[in-house]
Amino acid sequence: MSDILKQILADKQIEIAQQKKSISLDELKEQIKDMPKCANFHKAVAKENPRGINVIAEVKKASPSAGLIRKDFDPVQIAKIYESCGADAISVLTDEKYFQGKLEYLTQIKKAVSIPVLRKEFIIDEYQIYEARAAGADAILLIAEAFDLNEGKIVDLMILAAELGLTVLLEVHSAETLLKVRSLIDFPKAHYSVLGINNRDLTTMKVDLNTTGRLAELAGEVDGLVAESGIKTKDDIEKIKQYSATAVLIGQTLCQSEDIAGKFKEIFG
Repeated sequence: MSDILKQILADKQIEIAQQKKSISLDELKEQIKDMPKCANFHKAVAKENPRGINVIAEVKKASPSAGLIRKDFDPVQIAKIYESCGADAISVLTDEKYFQGKLEYLTQIKKAVSIPVLRKEFIIDEYQIYEARAAGADAILLIAEAFDLNEGKIVDLMILAAELGLTVLLEVHSAETLLKVRSLIDFPKAHYSVLGINNRDLTTMKVDLNTTGRLAELAGEVDGLVAESGIKTKDDIEKIKQYSATAVLIGQTLCQSEDIAGKFKEIFG
């Protein structure tokens, strides 16, 4: 695990402990009792698409690597633009300390769009999954490298997510990790998880689009494959398509553009 990821996860433990004092787990469970069924994130990102690839467009204000990405940040307006451009799902960063996100952004966006919404977060505790469901998420991110894969915690979280109707985007950064979690794709039941391949090396923080190609080959045939990080141009999309990915997750390139709709059309046609 990289030093930056270790630091983020240590901070996240503190944050979760504070949040539990604010809203109890029992309160969250009460909140989700009568909520409508989640939208089908799996179908949105795994389906055949006339453009050749599905798009998870990310609402992203800042990141540790890029700093502030967008000053005039209106999450709902950005999400509406994405939907009008033909995005298939929306990813919302909810981490506050490192990405200047908020869980409220997700709730606001969910009310404003009709496509599935992913909670992009460093999820390590069942509390955060109930929190995501209560906020209106249809899917959650689980980063495999954030777990000791010998302990089985990630399995427990995937089971809970499926029980609550949430799809899991199971993200890997390396071949070693992929081999350890390959059997968890489509776990605990079919169509409740998709594989995400992140092109960023967690040790060097460098991005290499060929990572998707190498790991996709290793993954074999999976029902839903998302390429993440470093996707900036139409040429990048054409490259990713060759790797059998069914979707791309793209945020920074769109959010830092003065004309988000124009940039979306430039990249995806």
